[in-house]
Amino acid sequence: MSVAAVSVASSAPPIDVLIPAIEKDLATLPYVIDSLRRYVQHSISNIYIVSPENSRIRQLCSRKACVFVNETTVLPFTKKAIRYSSSRWNRSGWLYQQLLKMNGDQVCREKYFLVIDADTVLIRPHRFRSGGKSIFYCRSWSQPEYFRTYRKLLGAPAPSPKSFVTHYMLFDSAKLASLKRKIAARHGMSWHAAILHSINKKRQFGFSEFETYANYVYSANRTSVLLKNANNKALKTPAGSLTEAQIRKYAGSYRSLSFHQRKGYSTPGKP
Repeated sequence: MSVAAVSVASSAPPIDVLIPAIEKDLATLPYVIDSLRRYVQHSISNIYIVSPENSRIRQLCSRKACVFVNETTVLPFTKKAIRYSSSRWNRSGWLYQQLLKMNGDQVCREKYFLVIDADTVLIRPHRFRSGGKSIFYCRSWSQPEYFRTYRKLLGAPAPSPKSFVTHYMLFDSAKLASLKRKIAARHGMSWHAAILHSINKKRQFGFSEFETYANYVYSANRTSVLLKNANNKALKTPAGSLTEAQIRKYAGSYRSLSFHQRKGYSTPGKP
């Protein structure tokens, strides 16, 4: 690490990292972990990998000095308790991993923790706090259902002019806890029950943890956040097939690369 990079990291607050993962993510997860340590301009205290019990993921955690967390310990229910599917699609696991992220404050120990998808690799330096403000990476489009559910949960429209669904986000544990308390109080039930109750289960893409949390923070104080373009690129080629020269070329235009494989958390529904 250069002297300049050390200076930036020392001036930024330390963070934890949380990554929900399943076995199919092993194709990209090692590259995700390496990219975090290379490009995140914060001191990383711990990287928590939240997963179903899996020996191969445990072995990876051991090799990469990460902390394995059995996903069944994070929430008071398992994926089997969620019914969010149709004859054509099944998003039960996809929704479950979002709720796992929403309870990351019960896993991570630092005030701030970064959540990143297990298929997204950073290719340029990233900082998530600057001048006392949180930096949110954004894109220009989203799913309408995310905002309908947000309004049901919080009783007001989502205020942000952009979308926060960009595969990674820094959470402030205190603000996340405040959001969950507000949802629970407004609906008279646990925050996760309120989310499950508010989703239109006849439609796909019914909830976004990133859209919900960031819009809540943005609505409370717009001057407390900085918005940057995510500049994410989705690729169909395997993460391990890219050369350093190819990555440098992509880094000229993009901040991160995503290698989506939707089968685990978004499987086709049974007829």
